[in-house]
Amino acid sequence: MTRGRLRVYLGAAPGVGKTYAMLAEARRRLERGTDVVVGLVETHGRPQTAELLAGLETIPRRPGTYRGATFEEMDLGAILARRPAVALVDELAHTNVPGSRHAKRWQDVEDLLAAGIDVLSTVNIQHLESLNDVVVAVTGVAQQETIPDEVVRRADQIELVDMAPEALRRRLAHGNIYPPTAVGAALGSYFRVGNLTALRELALLWLAGKVDEQLDDYRAEHGIARRWEARERVVVALTGGPEGDTLIRRGARIAGRVAGGDLLAVHVTRSDGLLPVNPAALQRQRELVESLGGSYHQVVGHRIADALLDFARGVNASQLVLGVSRRTWLGTVFGGRGVAAEVARRAGDLDVHLVTHPAAGKGRRLPELGGHVTLRRRLCGAGLALIGLPALTAALTQGSGGLGLASDLLLYQLVILAVALVGGLYPAVVTAVGAGLLADWFFTPPVHSLFVRSPVNVVALTVFLVFALTVSGVAEACARYVGEAARARAEAAMLTTLSGSLIAGQVALPALLERVRESFAVESVTLLERGATGVAPSRDTWALVGFSGFPPCLDPDDADTVVPISGDLTLALRGRVLAASDRSVLAAFAAQAAVALEHRRLETKAAEAAAAAATDRTRTALLTAVSHDLRTPLAAAKAAISGLRSNDVIWTEEEQAELLATAEESLDQLARLAENLLDVSRLQAGALQMSRRPSGLDELVPLALDLLGPPGATVRVDVPDLLPEVNVDPALFARVIANLAANALRHAAAGQPPIITASARDDQVTLRVIDTGPGIPAADRERIFTPFQRLGDHDNTTGLGLGLALSRGLIEVMDGSLTPEDTPGGGLTMVLTLPAMPATSRDRPGETL
Repeated sequence: MTRGRLRVYLGAAPGVGKTYAMLAEARRRLERGTDVVVGLVETHGRPQTAELLAGLETIPRRPGTYRGATFEEMDLGAILARRPAVALVDELAHTNVPGSRHAKRWQDVEDLLAAGIDVLSTVNIQHLESLNDVVVAVTGVAQQETIPDEVVRRADQIELVDMAPEALRRRLAHGNIYPPTAVGAALGSYFRVGNLTALRELALLWLAGKVDEQLDDYRAEHGIARRWEARERVVVALTGGPEGDTLIRRGARIAGRVAGGDLLAVHVTRSDGLLPVNPAALQRQRELVESLGGSYHQVVGHRIADALLDFARGVNASQLVLGVSRRTWLGTVFGGRGVAAEVARRAGDLDVHLVTHPAAGKGRRLPELGGHVTLRRRLCGAGLALIGLPALTAALTQGSGGLGLASDLLLYQLVILAVALVGGLYPAVVTAVGAGLLADWFFTPPVHSLFVRSPVNVVALTVFLVFALTVSGVAEACARYVGEAARARAEAAMLTTLSGSLIAGQVALPALLERVRESFAVESVTLLERGATGVAPSRDTWALVGFSGFPPCLDPDDADTVVPISGDLTLALRGRVLAASDRSVLAAFAAQAAVALEHRRLETKAAEAAAAAATDRTRTALLTAVSHDLRTPLAAAKAAISGLRSNDVIWTEEEQAELLATAEESLDQLARLAENLLDVSRLQAGALQMSRRPSGLDELVPLALDLLGPPGATVRVDVPDLLPEVNVDPALFARVIANLAANALRHAAAGQPPIITASARDDQVTLRVIDTGPGIPAADRERIFTPFQRLGDHDNTTGLGLGLALSRGLIEVMDGSLTPEDTPGGGLTMVLTLPAMPATSRDRPGETL
């Protein structure tokens, strides 16, 4: 079946004419012969709207009752049965009356669309979920009825019904929107010019975003790579260098010159990972972009210029902002003109802005002395140079005949390479200069002089120094890449562990904080929330919501490293200051900590809701059952007593005795009911008092059957006299046996009375109440011990269903157990097990619990 099409009329405020436009479209379709019905249209008393509605087939509304009031809702079933081509459904964000098929009207519309029915509907911009908080801030009015943006975005067609604020206020003043009595208040509150202008702008911008999505989809479907300058979109290319802030601010100014302009910042990561970046600088620049209302993106590419142009064309950018290359004239000669020049040459119809900055043309800085090589390694490299150069020089000078200048320089090169691998760039540079001077002094004619006579030797020494410096730089770069690769591998391992925990559902907050503490080797990790102390919220009060390690931080100012998660949530680490390169991974852990906190709170709320729901179900079951169990004996007792007091009938003595017996039996039933309810509540509260003493089953079973009256005499009893005694409360234990026997009598087969047997084995006494009735399926056996549950009963004539629940509770308090079993040949056997008392305890006094 073909899915129906949805057309939505979007308005900025009530009264702009959404319903009127929808009805006008319905009449146009009706005139063309389309089958159109009105599912639900609200005229709000507006005559012009009512005129358009007249004459259209309307599906009668479905009445509904809620809290004593009667409401009318759209009859979804009637529309589906009618199956028109087009249905009109006003107010898409409306909330249905509880008890309807769906909670929201847009869900009703989804059913209509799924049935192949086209739908015309209306919605105001203030009802969109994503704009709800913005609308509250603008108008001061919270919208109770909202609709997910995605529902409206999925519409096949969205038509904006627009009206200038002044024209809408005139329409309101003329009484075309609200009754005259409400016009003054509306003009002075919601319908102020500022409110209407802001709502109109929200509607236009939201619809512009929807149109932009449709344009991107169209270009993608038709393979159109050429830019369509439908909207100003500025892309800023970032490298993490010092020029980034300048480029971002320039791009923001360009995008801000046109209303609705977009700012996008992009950083291209080389796929080989050989281009060094500054993570801290990129993070700071990302925050700057987002603070200016832009968005940050990161892409991977082998050629930076290609990746930049592909991204810009993919987002339909109109302008691209890059910084002038930092290469010096020498770098330009040997390395080319740079990425910016290549992008400008190949940009095509993209406007490219090359922005100058203080770092332009100054080249890249030398690596920091701290660099990626530790101080210990640099000292080791320096020591190796101090030992290696003199030792090699001494060995070469003592060698007979010499090896020649070329061989000497190669040996010195080995020392330089070893120093570079151990100590990095700076020790290697010093070693190269020292090796060059030693080679000149000892092995270049004239020896013991820095003067070089032969031009060939000058060339050899020059090439040697250049090669030595190059090798030193390469070794330093290799050390940096190895360090970055090791860090990336460690970060990947941590993130993999974190994602694995998420997939496995292990989001416990304490475990997550402990993992952060271990991963970053700090003393303590604390999750702090602002204004959650239980007192009046303050911007200066912080509450500890989770921590790992000691001592925890009670304020962000006490921490060595602070990672803000949201405005009111912060992760504080104590023990050491983390490097900026660690913060990207730490931010992922911090975000997950917020998720774990929310998960814990949702679990708490769910548990509270489940407990409340269970209480409600118990209360409902109790009220449902009590409605009969109280009414029946009360009615019988009242009828008996009223009959005795009546002067219209003369009763014989036997009749009077029978009426009195009926009243007494009914009141006894009420007393038992009240007693059972009280005992169940005491058991659940743990407040039931017992007086336990050693008792024999041969005495307790007859006592229990006497409680049942004449039916109890039909139960067969097989309880030996010499069984060990049990430590029970005799009265309560007798009630347990009476409940079990009564249940067996109720379900026993005709002519086969229940049997009570008892036996002793392994310091336990077991009593069985056996019936040959229909039995209970194994899957349902635990349900019979639930209060107010009468398995298989569909009326209230058999009592509250407290007997078995109370019996198990009483037996468990007396250290016993009550379990159901199948009776061989059919039926149910209730097995009651209690610890046997020692033989010497028969004469002990009773104990009170």
